[in-house]
Amino acid sequence: QVQLVESGGGSVQAGGSLRLSCAASGHTYAGTSMAWFRQYPGKEREGVATIYISSGTTYYTSSVRGRFTISQDNAKNTLYLQMNSLKTEDTAMYYCAAGRTALSLLSSSYSYWGQGTQVTVSS
Repeated sequence: QVQLVESGGGSVQAGGSLRLSCAASGHTYAGTSMAWFRQYPGKEREGVATIYISSGTTYYTSSVRGRFTISQDNAKNTLYLQMNSLKTEDTAMYYCAAGRTALSLLSSSYSYWGQGTQVTVSS
């Protein structure tokens, strides 16, 4: 089992920055990817960024590429999402996920999920 706890959400004005954190505990294993997803009210979760833990390889959805950075601190078992140049359309609930998968932005690839943290960007 892997437990994930997100933090760092909040309210910010457009153009501002936030850093989300996801603390992982429990069993970890090779071949794991972690990812950040977001969900708008009434919509399916969409993949934002993913990282392959062993290599550090990353991939982003096009709408955040160049603005968001996913990273990991293996010593702290923590995943981060640095979000810069935030836009009002980034307003959503953000979730951390982990799974025994190659790089993927599909929610079905991930078995473990955090509880989510709200990000609100105002104009």
